[in-house]
Amino acid sequence: MLVSGPDSTPRNTGRKPRKVSPLSFTHLSGINMFEPLDAAAWLLVPAFFIVSALITGGNMTMAFMGAAGIVLIMFLVGASIEVLIESIKDIRGLGTMVGFITNGPEALCLLVGLLAGDVLFAASTPLGSNVVNPLMLLSAGLLTGTMAAVSRTRPRYTLLCILCTALTAVSFFLAGLSMWLWLLVAAAVSFGFFFLRPPEPGVEHHGEEALPKAWLVPAGLVVIAAGYFLDPIVTFTAQHSQAPKGLIGFFVLATLTSWPEFKSTLSLLRRRRPLAAILNITVSNITNLWLAMAGVTTHYALGF
Repeated sequence: MLVSGPDSTPRNTGRKPRKVSPLSFTHLSGINMFEPLDAAAWLLVPAFFIVSALITGGNMTMAFMGAAGIVLIMFLVGASIEVLIESIKDIRGLGTMVGFITNGPEALCLLVGLLAGDVLFAASTPLGSNVVNPLMLLSAGLLTGTMAAVSRTRPRYTLLCILCTALTAVSFFLAGLSMWLWLLVAAAVSFGFFFLRPPEPGVEHHGEEALPKAWLVPAGLVVIAAGYFLDPIVTFTAQHSQAPKGLIGFFVLATLTSWPEFKSTLSLLRRRRPLAAILNITVSNITNLWLAMAGVTTHYALGF
């Protein structure tokens, strides 16, 4: 029979095919869930809270324990997002779809913040991600040596979309700004750039099989379970480090929740798909504005 070798070239082995369970761990062997850059980011999180506790007179030991819990939860969320991406990587419009999926952590933080009645914390994570995401694209381009290709791919749309969505996110925190005016501006910016986004080419086959769709259910359940524990751990860490939850959401959780965007952007650029990588970031920024708009509207209009 014909099977694929390491170089994805069919060859005749003369052996019967071996059945592999769709939930076998071997299907996950090609997913890069951990790399040295992950460790660097995870070290910065405890450092942030320990320094905060040191400056404000908080409990450094408890702050470190809380920070470790945040890192663990966001790792689980990030790994689950990786699985979700690998399960749908063979569809058309991959960059746009990945941009939606990688906003799962931000959506969780928004929902947790709303349930806790803290609209600033709820909105700070997705809006903070709009500032972090462009840095993730720049870093991924430099690390993969594809920055030239990225800069040549729809440069006007990329630059304008990233700048406008980031500035719109930052403007949310300006003192004295009318919230309803901000909602109108955010709606115009987000919907305008979404409908103007460049079309992606058809599905390209690179000899890589997508993960079985059966992985979508357990990955989704892990995301939900991780989100359930997020707010209590953030509250615990904020209390002992005495760092404001809004600051935690904007800088710390925004960076961790943007980590799936970074890893998926790395993956797309390594596959020489700069347009998909760009759309991953720009659509993520657009979706973050939608999340913040939905959270603010729900909080003020419905008293959620």
